[in-house]
Amino acid sequence: MDDMLYLMNSLWVMLSAILVIFMAAGFIMLEAGSTRMKNAGHIAGKTVFTFGLACLVFWAVGFAFIFGDNANFFIGLSNFFYSGYELEDMNLSSPVFFLFQMAFAGIAVTIALGGFAERAKLSVYVLFTILFSALVYPVVAHWIWGGGWLAEHGKQDFAGSTVVHLTGAMAALAATILLKPRIGRFNKDGSANAIHGHNQVFTSLGVLILWFGWFGFNAGSTLSVDGGFFGYVALNTNLAAGAAAVSALIISWVVLGKSDIPTILNGALAGLVSITASCAFVDTWAAVVIGLIAGVLVFYSARLIEKMGIDDPIFALSVHGIPGIWGTLSTGFFATPELATVGRPGLFYGGGFTQLGVQAMGVFVSGAFAFAASFIILFAIKKALGGLRVSEEEEIMGLDMSEHGSYGYPEVFADHTNQTISGEK
Repeated sequence: MDDMLYLMNSLWVMLSAILVIFMAAGFIMLEAGSTRMKNAGHIAGKTVFTFGLACLVFWAVGFAFIFGDNANFFIGLSNFFYSGYELEDMNLSSPVFFLFQMAFAGIAVTIALGGFAERAKLSVYVLFTILFSALVYPVVAHWIWGGGWLAEHGKQDFAGSTVVHLTGAMAALAATILLKPRIGRFNKDGSANAIHGHNQVFTSLGVLILWFGWFGFNAGSTLSVDGGFFGYVALNTNLAAGAAAVSALIISWVVLGKSDIPTILNGALAGLVSITASCAFVDTWAAVVIGLIAGVLVFYSARLIEKMGIDDPIFALSVHGIPGIWGTLSTGFFATPELATVGRPGLFYGGGFTQLGVQAMGVFVSGAFAFAASFIILFAIKKALGGLRVSEEEEIMGLDMSEHGSYGYPEVFADHTNQTISGEK
């Protein structure tokens, strides 16, 4: 292959890997802003730690399970503890490809851990990160990206609406069920109480950082600069996010009488999640439609999840789960004959129901596996540790102090504590 093209491909994917890793900063801002001040330091610190831990697990076994040779139904079985040398003849540096895939694994874990927010023990985060990164994410990724059985059926998921977002969301669902709602979230009659995040500016900045990082997430998945196709993928990504933010604003304004800021922010993210599967397979007008539908879905799914008595502090299910499903199914409608380099064209382009059926099968099987495996892992951790959740006293105190012994906002909490002890007002 041409040396210059090899170099340019490697540089582009390296930049994309950096953008994806930077998305962890977006998740810190998003999750901290969407939760209470007394847990902010804990959320920031555990996000950095668990991302790093997930990367180590991916290096040891995750990459091998996804892309290794001698594969069985679930995983590959070669290239453990990757050495950094060339794996095969690729159109870019294989260490760069490895780093890019490692970043995706770290983001999947970060999404999953959103369902733990404000009530899980730090030890649970540690154990679940290891087991999810080794036993859950790699299986789904192998099925779809590693040449597994869903890939053989032509499953379309360009950058991970199913592999990353739905898998993470289903793990978050298992966590919310086993952890149960936060104190005060629901009343005895089942009615819900809002637990507001402490900083909408943080949340907004987190969303914008994620939007920025998504250009590495989606456009970087081209793995090549040849023909400049990454620009088209980036365009579709941006259009879907903008459309979803607009439709989320409109639907909240119509239904609530006010334009709800958290809904607008969640709408933008839902658009990004939904276009992740289809960004390389659909026309620009379809990207806009996919985003518009995602913005409406995120509004109603959040309300439905709340009515079901599920406490989802950072909206992992309504932002990553439902839009992940919709985004995966969308290629079964909108994939064009020219762009469907994987699988078949969609229903609206003469492809019939074949691709839609493959997409639906992939959603169901991948989601069911991710939920069941995560539930079993968490149930085992619960038995091993004597519980997943901090005590009621520790939850009320906040995880900053109960889990780490220091406040994320010391000038707010520490000064108040000192005044109370000294008897000052």
